[in-house]
Amino acid sequence: MASVAKLFDGHILNKENQEIDLNNEKYKGKVFGFYFSAHWCLPCRIFTPKLIEFYKKHTEDKNFEIIFLSSDSDEESFDEYYKDMPWLKLDYKDQEKKEELENKFGVNGIPKLILIDGDTGDILCNDARDQIQNRDKQGEHFPWKDSKDKKDESSCILI
Repeated sequence: MASVAKLFDGHILNKENQEIDLNNEKYKGKVFGFYFSAHWCLPCRIFTPKLIEFYKKHTEDKNFEIIFLSSDSDEESFDEYYKDMPWLKLDYKDQEKKEELENKFGVNGIPKLILIDGDTGDILCNDARDQIQNRDKQGEHFPWKDSKDKKDESSCILI
């Protein structure tokens, strides 16, 4: 039973807009990436193609899944931005849940990629974006653990 499932109470959709059950056996043992991002954010649009490439390369061999949590201001922008993303999404209509998770994980700027142990719900890495962009582009040390030696990155501040 995936602890990540408890965070969402449903509302996670696949590419076909079908609700998925994170308690399903196929999600057992997965590392989840919570990807906080938005179409209007330039650093997000620069990072997203890198994340898509990383995901396509490693989703199977690293037992890795991503859930997109949008900070877009309207559903049309959300849909336009999400169309090229190959992973799961939090239903855009559930902005309350997205804000709750932003608060829980201390998200104050985007893009933000947080790695979560799907079974325990524990944070593995609070800045996986830095790992993919700078430190371990090939994912050799995935899943990463938090580093005390952090580098400042450009991001869009959430207000």
